[in-house]
Amino acid sequence: MLWRGRGVVSITIYHNPACGTSRNVLGLIRNSGTEPVVIEYLKTPPSRATLQDLIGRMGLRARDVLRRKGTPYDTLGLGDPSLTDAQLLDAMMAHPILIERPIVVTPLGVKLCRPSETVLDILPDPQRGGFTKEDGQVVTGGKSHE
Repeated sequence: MLWRGRGVVSITIYHNPACGTSRNVLGLIRNSGTEPVVIEYLKTPPSRATLQDLIGRMGLRARDVLRRKGTPYDTLGLGDPSLTDAQLLDAMMAHPILIERPIVVTPLGVKLCRPSETVLDILPDPQRGGFTKEDGQVVTGGKSHE
């Protein structure tokens, strides 16, 4: 957290350390000079109410934050378009691996940060220098360069 006048700027990341995109987003946050609150959501899943709130603040639907790769998505039949948001939330509560990551909360908004550079749109402070993603791609000033 950084002190801003009288207030404190806090950033929270719902993080999976096994995910390269999530690690890159965490690195970009730290490169802006902020140490975020890191919630490893597989160990400490958000409550249903918190997840609903995050999804709403992102302007998305539950289906938009469902992760398919490496999850029981297909086994559970979650591709069925007749499933309601409530049913999809039930599945995410039972299997947190179904929650797409990383979700970042800042004073400027809430965003599902895929690709990782999208976090730059909601960081209150600019990058403090170049940042190289794990795949070797360089990110500076909100732009990526191969």
